[in-house]
Amino acid sequence: MAVRIRLTRLGRKKKPFYRIIVADSESKRDGKFLDVIGTYDPLQDPAAITINNDKLQQWLGRGALPTTTVKSLLKKAPVVAQQ
Repeated sequence: MAVRIRLTRLGRKKKPFYRIIVADSESKRDGKFLDVIGTYDPLQDPAAITINNDKLQQWLGRGALPTTTVKSLLKKAPVVAQQ
């Protein structure tokens, strides 16, 4: 089972809001997930990114791989220790 750190979409039409989740790589975009580690709101003027650093480091330590989109969000997020 390959585990990925990726986005799942919430919100209504034309008003997206995303959760940063940990899920099996074969599950659906809005399907079952293992853990929620943060949120991403692209509609705020500087896009709001909140991440639970402890959970992020725990999942990275277990071998979870972030997608390219999440990787770019992690670089923009404040107080995130790089791998």
